[in-house]
Amino acid sequence: MDVEGFGRYGRINPNKIRIRRGMYEALERAFAAAQVPWNACQYADLGDGVLVLVPAYLPKTPFVDQLPGALAEELAAHNDGHPPAERMRLRLALHAGEVTYDDYGVTGSSILHAQRLLDAPALKRALANSSAVLAVIASSWFYEEVVRQSERSRADTYRPADLAGEEVSVVAWIRLLAARRRALTRSRRARAS
Repeated sequence: MDVEGFGRYGRINPNKIRIRRGMYEALERAFAAAQVPWNACQYADLGDGVLVLVPAYLPKTPFVDQLPGALAEELAAHNDGHPPAERMRLRLALHAGEVTYDDYGVTGSSILHAQRLLDAPALKRALANSSAVLAVIASSWFYEEVVRQSERSRADTYRPADLAGEEVSVVAWIRLLAARRRALTRSRRARAS
């Protein structure tokens, strides 16, 4: 995932540090809400985003059932408490596949595919032309095998995007999420109890 417009000229380094801190805090809280153990995952910081590697033994459905909504709520909470230069919107790519490890980290066609999905102009346009705080793009495989197979994923809110010529699969699936503030408030009160 990455932050939309992270390097835009109006943001100075202290803004970027607070955005990065907010991004990681939002991720950790959203993972907890989705009951995905953050500490079981590996991640690589990308400067303006993060690559999260989830162990194969963990189920994939929380990444479409609970994580997007929880992350959108956390982003909205962050944005409510920060000035415009420190507000953020995220792009999130969902894909699964083999990963190859070497002395420097990870690589492989599945990682490159996820990065290309994340950089797809169709995803960037979808987020830019909306008021959403989160844009999710799922690979064709992830959509067919995880999103569409879950009763709670809201598969009907994903829209196909033709990415031909963008070095990725011909079709991916995009979903835009705005936050449900009431749900976040209830969630935070419940955690405080």
